Order: sequence, then structure tokens, then C-alpha cells
Amino acid sequence: MAERDGDNPNQKHLMDHSENVDLTEKSEEFKKLVEYGLNPKVVSKLEEIFKTGKLSYNDLDERALDAIKEFPVDGAFTVLKQFLDSSLEHVSNKSAFLCGVMKTYRQKMKVPSNPSTGATKGPDEEKIKAILDRTGYTLDVTTGQRKYGGPPPNWTGPPPGSGCEIFVGKIPKDIFEDELIPLFEKCGPLWDLRLMMDPLTGQNRGYAFITYKTKQGAQNAVKQLDNHEIRKGKFIGVTVSINNHRLFVGNIPKNRGKDELFEEFTKHAPGLTEVIIYSSPDDKKKNRGFCFLEYDSHKAASLAKRRLSTGRIKVWGCDIIVDWADPQEEPDEETMSKVKVLYARNLTADVTEEKLKEMFEQYGKVERVKKIKDYAFIHFDDRDHAVKAMNALNGKEVCGAPMQVSLAKPPSDKKKKEEILRNRERRMMQMMQQRAMMMGIPPPPPRGRGARLPMPAARNYDYDYDYYGYGDYQGGYAADPYYDDYYGGRYDDYYDYGYGATPRLREPVGRARAGPERVGYVAGVLSSIVHH
Repeated sequence: MAERDGDNPNQKHLMDHSENVDLTEKSEEFKKLVEYGLNPKVVSKLEEIFKTGKLSYNDLDERALDAIKEFPVDGAFTVLKQFLDSSLEHVSNKSAFLCGVMKTYRQKMKVPSNPSTGATKGPDEEKIKAILDRTGYTLDVTTGQRKYGGPPPNWTGPPPGSGCEIFVGKIPKDIFEDELIPLFEKCGPLWDLRLMMDPLTGQNRGYAFITYKTKQGAQNAVKQLDNHEIRKGKFIGVTVSINNHRLFVGNIPKNRGKDELFEEFTKHAPGLTEVIIYSSPDDKKKNRGFCFLEYDSHKAASLAKRRLSTGRIKVWGCDIIVDWADPQEEPDEETMSKVKVLYARNLTADVTEEKLKEMFEQYGKVERVKKIKDYAFIHFDDRDHAVKAMNALNGKEVCGAPMQVSLAKPPSDKKKKEEILRNRERRMMQMMQQRAMMMGIPPPPPRGRGARLPMPAARNYDYDYDYYGYGDYQGGYAADPYYDDYYGGRYDDYYDYGYGATPRLREPVGRARAGPERVGYVAGVLSSIVHH
């Protein structure tokens, strides 16, 4: 921290514990806090707060005491006053909240003050009280989020599963849960709502996570409230949120194959289960300069993202770009009600296409089976037969392993998929240009009237958080050659189950094909990044 011993001109206040303080008339709590190392003046201020009932000695844990001990007296007085002035009605962990106040104070000291920023108006406490009285839910407030519910009253069992949580973006910064709860509970019963807060401003960060008790509630919210005008001219974005197991990695050498990439990235983080690459349309022997890394859990993917994003890891001399893989829209019930293709996974090497066909044909006519690695797609000619087979065979042990069977989620068409890949390539170049500019490399000269760098479209909902993502098999049996060069055998080129739609990027106005000037610039950026 910036204000540790020797670094702060006011440190004399911090360590002035040698002054003669008569402790005989002081309380036991006062003596304990002074013995712990707190300045007596700060302890006196704490005792004043104890008398208000807003904080007690027992509320303070070691983390909070250690943090207070780091502050000079004036700074400690300031944060304690801010704590005292805060609304603590819905704060369950006061020690953690105090730590948040101290962290915010330090952050504010590092940035220039903005004299135009006035006091932030908070939520309507009367409306919140009415909501809590009506529902019986709790509200827990920290400096980083405001959490409503989770779990609700009388809830038994585990939290709702995958597909029940939504992400709400583009929220006006001055909106609180007193406005969001009535709006979203129209779509179904809520399990919890988490509004992310900016402690520096006291306003929300522009996004929230809302969990419904059922998937249907989440789907209703997406249908009814995506692009909803919550304030005049202010439209929110709503999408289903699922834990992500997959990372996007850009700026990899185009001459490397899946096995080489798997071996390389396994060195840096555990839990990698698959590497997904796409062939370049111009040269099928080369990848497109990026890949997707699939991990066995969101936790493993998150750890890998942190390690690979440090900037210290190079892949064959290249500075890589790491991001969460983009979301894929969940098909609605109407679409899924027409599916007659099954997705079977957790298959051993001994399970052949012939064996699968023989098993599934007991429940109806099977048009074809395609096995790819440890999963397969089974195409029925009748949906009822497919559902019957799924119910009968899901969980059945096949060659020593329990087979998991579900309805396969429909794929996107080839045109859309090609557009997705090209968008990802453009996004990768944009990220590289941004990195280059941060390193002081000038942008390329504009080409054409009004030319500019591509900018993200409004659909990108301000995903400025680290853990939002999308999970396991997300659909698309595009790896099934029925959809991609069935007779061509190029399965790895389209190994994209779970690959989701990238937010569209606007093309630069007046964009022309890359000429020598732009090619030279890109080559220079790549060279600079690699050798930086």
C-alpha cells in the first residue's frame, strides 16, 4: 500500500504510540485496541462510533484493524466519518464494509478530484422497505454490490442451476434495486439480484446479475426486457448468463496445430480439455491466428485467463491476447421443440458409430450417427423417437462409462458462422491496435474519407467484469459433418460446438482492402508487440 511505513509524510501520526497516554481510566476495549497498535486518537474516535450503536468492538476483525492501523490519523478520521455517514441498515458485515470504505478512500487519493461531482442520490429507502416487507427477502449492501435475496425465504435445496441467471447491461448509473426489482419480478419469481456498485462514485457500474427460480423466468426476462426503455432514451440489454469454461486466445502462430497448442497451453494452467481452431479460408493448412481453449470448469478457465493475461507469457515468441469466449444465444423452447437430433457425450474410444446406431435404433429409425472424439450426434427421422431414446439411454453405462444424452442445440448456418469468425479476427486486430497505442506506437494513417478504427456496437452491454461468461456445450452440432462438409471430412475446421456470436463490429467508413500501407502497419505492430 502507498501509505506504509517510510512512504507517508504523515507517518509520524501513525506510529506516535509512544506518547504518554493514561490508560487507567480507559475501557478494556480501548486498551486492547491500543495494544493492537492503533493510535490512541483513532481509538478514541472508534469509541465515539461504538456509542452510536452503528459499530461495536466485536464487529471489527483483524483485517479491518490491520487496515486502520496503516492509516495516518487524519486519514483514519476521514474514513471513519465516511463510515459513520453511510447507511448501514442493510450491511451485514460491517468490518468488510469498513474495509471497502478504506479501499475506496485510497483509490480516490490516487486520482484527481472532480469538483463537479456532487453527492450521489441513493435509493428510495421507503420503496426498498416496502419491497422487503412484502417479499420477506433480505438486502445485503457492501461497497462493491447490493444483493437482494439469495436465498429467498423458505428456500431449501441448492441454488437454481444453469440458465436461470441473466445479465442486465446498460443500466443508468443512478438506478437502484428499488426500480429493478418490480420490473424484473414481472417475468417470474426472483431468487436474487446483485447490482454491481462503483465505490468511488456511489453509483452502480451499469450492470447487474439477476437469478430467477426457474429457467422460464430468465427466458421471459430476455424476451420481454431486452432493449427495454427503462428511462427516456435509455435502453437496457438482457441476456442469459452461464458460467464460461472457454477462453479466446489471439495472435497465435498460424502454422501451429491443435496438438501443439494443447501441449503449449497445458504448461501454463491446469484443467485444459480441448483446443479448438479454425482453418484459414485461404490456406486450410493454417489456423486463423486465434484459438479457443476449453477448460473443465469455470474456475480453471478463470485461473488460466489470469495467468495468460499477465503479459509475461509468450507463445512461440508471440504476445498473446486473451479474452473470454463470446456468448451464444440460447435457443428458445419453440426451436428446441422441433429438434430431432440427440447429443451423446462421455463416450469411450470403444464406442463406435455402429454400436451407437444399434443402441438408439431400438427406439425409432435413425437416419445417421456421427461420432467425434468423445461425443456423437444421432439423427432421428422423428422427434418423438428421439425423445424416447433420450429418456431411456441418458445415464446408461456404455463400455464402462455413463453416457449422457440430451437434445442437440441447432447450429447457426455457414454464412453466419463465417461472419462470426471474421468478426473475431477484426476484434483481435482491434485489441492488438489498442495494445500498440498503449505502447506508444502510432495508429495507421486513415484510408478513405472519414476512415476510423472499428468500434464495438451497442450490443456489447459494457461487459467490464472478469467472471461473466458462458459454459459447457452451448449447442450447435456444427461439428457434425451433416452441417459442415459432410463428405469432406474436415471436422476440425468447424469444431465449434459452444462457439457463440461475437458482438458485431462496425466496419470503418470508406474501408478498402488492406493495401501495402496498412499491411506494413499491421506487420509493424506485430513486430513491436512481439519484441516489446
